[in-house]
Amino acid sequence: MGNMKPSTNRTVCILAAIAAGWPVIASLNAQEVVELPGEDRWLEADFEEVFRIGSLAGDEWEQFGRVGRVAFDGTGRLYIFDTQASRIFVVDTGGSLIREIGRAGEGPGEFRSVMEMVAMEDGGVVAVDIEHRAYHLFDPNGDFVRMVRMGGDPSSTTVSAHLAQRGADALITVAGGRTIAFSGFISTGGGMPRPPDPTSRPILRVLLEGEEMVRDTIAEGWQPPTGESETGSRRELEFSPELYWGVLPDGTVAFSDSSAYDIRIAAAGAGVTRVLTRPLRPEPVTGRFISAERDRRLRELEARPDDELGGGRLIVEGRVMARDPEEVRARQRERIEGLQFYSEVPVIRGLSASWNGRIWVQRRGDEPDSDGPVDVLDMAGRYVGSYPTGATQIPDAFGPGGLVAFIERDGLGVQTVVVKRVPPEVN
Repeated sequence: MGNMKPSTNRTVCILAAIAAGWPVIASLNAQEVVELPGEDRWLEADFEEVFRIGSLAGDEWEQFGRVGRVAFDGTGRLYIFDTQASRIFVVDTGGSLIREIGRAGEGPGEFRSVMEMVAMEDGGVVAVDIEHRAYHLFDPNGDFVRMVRMGGDPSSTTVSAHLAQRGADALITVAGGRTIAFSGFISTGGGMPRPPDPTSRPILRVLLEGEEMVRDTIAEGWQPPTGESETGSRRELEFSPELYWGVLPDGTVAFSDSSAYDIRIAAAGAGVTRVLTRPLRPEPVTGRFISAERDRRLRELEARPDDELGGGRLIVEGRVMARDPEEVRARQRERIEGLQFYSEVPVIRGLSASWNGRIWVQRRGDEPDSDGPVDVLDMAGRYVGSYPTGATQIPDAFGPGGLVAFIERDGLGVQTVVVKRVPPEVN
């Protein structure tokens, strides 16, 4: 994708070549391109802590197994989804437990394999169950209402992140973004049938009014090229631009889909209407860069302790056998040597939208895979400022009144949910 160099608040229209005799089939939408300043204006991350939840010494409910998602409703209540416990905990604005939603099971409102949770503005909850292939709907009191089928091809199901579209009683998700879970059947031929290569990464609106969900496309995110593994399967290139996105309070979606600093604002029925840019350029990936990056990853691999190598466990006659660390290292060395790289290192490494419509953008740091400053923009195209590298991460959830939530993990792996309050200018 080429990088555009527009002037501030200039409206760009791409016109068909009528002189060449091409017919005009549809009207063309205008995209307002807003060029933001390149110089950083630093902000201080002195956020007030409101409460924190999660401790081995705390109440039983807050001894979390794995916190998969946190979210706020319109009253500031916090929803914590523990994927290991198959529970959603609803907490008041002081940090006290109000109720629990869901439990493992096969019946109505029970979770077989819930991988994602959405808190609606009115306090309703939607749980995405990959094995039921359905959405569980709960009312603001936590009572189960009904299930809505996913529909589509039952041979494979992919679940990506979902967020509420405020004011529309709908959800937003993406196809081709970061996958939370995948479920599929092995064919009799001995493997998963390879689906067609995608041509885009659609941003989708999910409607849950009937017995089966209905989806429509808000915008088409750009699909980067892919490599091919030794087995012939598609392989994502290293540093390939990911699709980062967030839902704004008016129901529009802010997203980044390329290596450039381009934040696109899209609306249902209109597509992309505005592009916010900063003159920050992606780093080209050269042969020297690839060699240095492979060397860096190999050094990290050699310095990693055996118990942090991963690689899974082998079960023999019911006994769990640890894999040979040298075997795991050799396999990972081979993988590193065979890495294929995208042509540029993207400027953007993350994006989210606040409750009142600020767009938080995580930039890359000094190293290709490290985090740098966090920018804050507003949806109209005003640059608010930036938090210096290491000052803060993008919150895991935004709520009303400046409430934000972070999922933190201590040295023992214990997860804590920390709720803070940010200034109005960044929320």
